[in-house]
Amino acid sequence: MTTTRMARLTRAVLMVIGLLALPAVTARAQAQAMRPLAIVVNKGVPVDDLSFAELRRIFLGEQQFWPNRSKVTLLVRAPTAYERSMVLDRIYRMDEDRFRQYWIGKMFRAEVAAGPKIVYSSEMALNLVSAIRGSITFIPLSAVTSEVKVLRIDGKLPSEPVYPLQ
Repeated sequence: MTTTRMARLTRAVLMVIGLLALPAVTARAQAQAMRPLAIVVNKGVPVDDLSFAELRRIFLGEQQFWPNRSKVTLLVRAPTAYERSMVLDRIYRMDEDRFRQYWIGKMFRAEVAAGPKIVYSSEMALNLVSAIRGSITFIPLSAVTSEVKVLRIDGKLPSEPVYPLQ
């Protein structure tokens, strides 16, 4: 068998393997799309329930303090995370580019001291939200631990029907 023919055969095999992997990727994406996100805060945050409008104001940096005057620290997953995509779509109603421009503009106009802090995993988000007073983030419901407080949104928990982040 010639080198050229071997290279073609190798490419063909790799393409077939790639096509076979597509259903697994699609199934994984569908499974992720079915899991609700929990909005979690540091246990010291004096809030148990937010309206969706209040949640949106917090995530947009329009509300920067909790009722007890502690500073809101927003923790957001890094780009490419499924959770970030859902939050950009449902809460921010923006795509990735608009989200970045939005926060650059807020910082440029001195409306906020800093943009959201980036976290790279649900575990990192949990560790930071449990350690930073006033912090808020979003994680899959399946990742929630007793170290954080899960907020109700419009009176609903993530496991209840009609929860807005399902």
